[in-house]
Formats: sequence, C-alpha cells, structure tokens
Amino acid sequence: MTRVLLLFGGRSAEHEISCTSAVAIGEALLEAGYQVVPVGIDREGRWWLADLAQRPLRAEGREASLELPLGVIRSSGDVVGFDVVFPVLHGPFGEDGTVQGVFETTGVPYVGCGVKASAVAMDKDLAKRLLRDAGIGVSRWRAVRTGQFDDAPRVVSDLVEDLGLPAFVKPAELGSSVGVTKAATDAELKDGILKAFEYGPKVVVEEAIHGREIEVSVLEGPRVSVPGEIVIEADWYDYEAKYHDETSRFVAPADLSEPETEIVRSLAGRAFEVLECRGLARVDFFLEEPGRGFLLNELNTMPGFTPISGFPKMWEASGLSYPQLCRELVTIALESA
Repeated sequence: MTRVLLLFGGRSAEHEISCTSAVAIGEALLEAGYQVVPVGIDREGRWWLADLAQRPLRAEGREASLELPLGVIRSSGDVVGFDVVFPVLHGPFGEDGTVQGVFETTGVPYVGCGVKASAVAMDKDLAKRLLRDAGIGVSRWRAVRTGQFDDAPRVVSDLVEDLGLPAFVKPAELGSSVGVTKAATDAELKDGILKAFEYGPKVVVEEAIHGREIEVSVLEGPRVSVPGEIVIEADWYDYEAKYHDETSRFVAPADLSEPETEIVRSLAGRAFEVLECRGLARVDFFLEEPGRGFLLNELNTMPGFTPISGFPKMWEASGLSYPQLCRELVTIALESA
C-alpha cells in the first residue's frame, strides 16, 4: 500500500490554514486507500510525527527528523518510510520552492509544482510580469522594496498617481489575504505598506478592481475545472471574509455565459503553462464588466484544501470528488517522478 507523507503546518503566517487543510486531505487519502504519515512543522521549524486522529490537527507529538535520500522519518528510534510527499504548506518555507527543492534533489516524489514554478508563482510581482508578457491581462500594480521606502511621501505620491485610490497593499510572497490592506487615503497607503513589510522585504500595491471574483482550478495536462465565483457581503475578500464570515459563499459553477466560461478556462490553462506549473494550481481572476474583461489576479500552486475552499469545490462541480481529487494528485506525483 502506498504511504503518503502528509506534511503540514510550517513557519509561515498561514500555519493554521495549512493544519485545517491537512485534516480534510488526510481523511480523503485514507478513504482513497492510502496509508498516511502525518508530519507537522511547527512555527520554529521543528518536525513532529503527529496524530492524524487529533482535532484540530497540530504540529506536535513525537519529535521527528527527515532522512534523505533514504526517504524516511525517524522518531524516537522508530523509522517510518513513505513513497510520496503531499506538502500541504502555504506561503514561505513551503509553497515557495524551498521544501520542493529538498525533495527534488533526492528524487522523492511530491505533489504539486516544481521549484521554479513554486518560487515564481509565490512572488506576485514576478508572476504578474511573466503573465503580462505572455499576453494575459493582469491588473495594474507596482512593487515596492524596503530600501525604496526611505522617502515614503514621494513613493506614496507616485503610487497614488499611477494606481489611484483605493488601492490594495499586499506582501509579495504571502496568500490567504494575510497582511493585506485596502487603502483609501495616502496615510492608509503608507501604513499598509509598513504593515506588509513586516512579512517580507517586497510589497505589491495593486489598483482596486470593481468586478466579480472568478476562480478556476487546474490539474496536470492542463485539465481545467468549471469556474467558481466568490460571493461576499463584506467590502472585500479579506482574511475574515475567507475563513470566518458565514455570509461569504463560493458558487460553482459560476454564473457565466458559455463564451465567458471558455475564455476564463482557456486563460487559466494558459497561465498554468506560462509559469510551467505541474500537478495543480488555482488561478484567480477579476471579471471587470463593462471594462477589460478577465484580469488575472494571482496563481496559487498549493491552494487551500479546507472544506470551504474553492479548489476542491470546483473539481467536485466538474465531476471529481474530494477523495478522487487527492488520489489523482498522488498519482500525478508518482508518475512524474
């Protein structure tokens, strides 16, 4: 029986989201007929052989270490082997190519994109440049680095002139709306940039788009799901709206015309190819109507897998159940090794 190393937690600000995703994935992998070896990485970077039955799933238990190239977990004298890794890690130190590089250099199969695609997609600035140059519409943005913000008034003035207000400020290498601010004034823009710098040395400032939020899931091939739509009552889709606001809904399939559906599915598949992804990705768009049509917001190489997450919901609406989806991802990883 195939053993899957379910790697969750991590050192990024998205630690809790990863733990929540891992609960559902672990259950689905068991239902799909796999043995699951749950290993949590805590916020200090220590590895733990965890208890899959624990709720909520936590990066705690017996301290463990990864031994490569043997492909085993050693814990308290016990040695646990595995065949493939499912790294349910969001954000830095997991989704950005770092963990992928560890397994890549030793030939251990793992679910998801490779080092290059993971690193590029994690950097919102770099990804937008590549997608724009490939002819895919993206929202207007500017990148700001810590060294450029010594003259904050000038930088803020230039950003307002280029992008207008309100504008969104984001850490360049985080997801789940962590550290994101909607700025309606010059002062809020400055404060938002300083807040985002707490998460990394580069910040992305984007124009505010008035439009619908459409997402598409992609698997190796690329195979593209039906689109979904985020429907919210809040002002914008921040962390609270994503994970705690019960008025937020995800609808799949999205209420789009047939031509619109084909356009956004084609754009999602094209973005998957441009960034040289493999395994899976979720591609997020704004639909500006009337206006510029579909504008790609970002591509996530390890999207959320919580019960309310869009990625599995879109595949379910496309005819692939959650356990079938997890089995498919493991199969892709083993075949790509």
